[in-house]
Amino acid sequence: MDIRPPGSASGWRRTAYSVIFEADTPAGRTFDIAVLVAIVLSVVAVMLESVQSINLRYGTALRAIEWFFTGVFLLEYIARLVVVRRPLAYAFSLLGIIDFMAIVPTLATLIFAGSRYLLVIRTLRLLRVFRIFKLGRFMGEGEFIVTALKASRFKIMVFLTAVLTLVTVVGTLLYVVEGGNNGFTSIPKSIYWAVVTVTTVGYGDISPVTVLGQTLASILMILGYAIIAVPTGIVSAQMAGSRVSAPAFKQVVCHVCQATDHRPDAEYCWHCGEKL
Repeated sequence: MDIRPPGSASGWRRTAYSVIFEADTPAGRTFDIAVLVAIVLSVVAVMLESVQSINLRYGTALRAIEWFFTGVFLLEYIARLVVVRRPLAYAFSLLGIIDFMAIVPTLATLIFAGSRYLLVIRTLRLLRVFRIFKLGRFMGEGEFIVTALKASRFKIMVFLTAVLTLVTVVGTLLYVVEGGNNGFTSIPKSIYWAVVTVTTVGYGDISPVTVLGQTLASILMILGYAIIAVPTGIVSAQMAGSRVSAPAFKQVVCHVCQATDHRPDAEYCWHCGEKL
């Protein structure tokens, strides 16, 4: 059954949809590239505004640019809602939520000062570059990595549980050994030191001075090198053991449910069954 809008509305909506949502046509490709350029310029403007010397001199102009791009993205978001068949499906999709969040920070400045710096979330919209420049094969590689991570999640959870137990025990021991001195003023603070040590970060803001404390710290440092390699080995083994090659995706967005990641030979949407 055809669920497209009746009459002339169907024609203009379909044309607008192909421009806004599809990157396979010259017009759609130009539109998406223009949006990407606007995203980059808006984020650069926000970053420059955070530099005090630049803000003092060009703050007003940068804020005007920020509001201009917010207006552009707001109109774009409304246009996307208008041309899709199911606006709610788009609004609650991942890309729809990201598009909406690209608008909120500037509007929130009317209530919460400083929230405009959260506009850097707009950089997430740059993920569309994979679709625009037909880099679907990279999306397939990304799915391959995600699949390997999902397959390894239980092993990683066991590993993280063991690490959390280790830092809790060692942190508590250091609190007892150091007697609450030298920065080990509480068990949570001592556990923080153990986390910093076992991850080999080593901020140096807290360090043991007793012989026993330094001995425990040395052991924890050596364990840290071995611990870092474990999750990498787990995921690598899972990826190496997988015999399924990373799939490529068809560069089409379903005009009904906004689903992506269709197989190259797909003629119908895998999610709603609509013809692509």
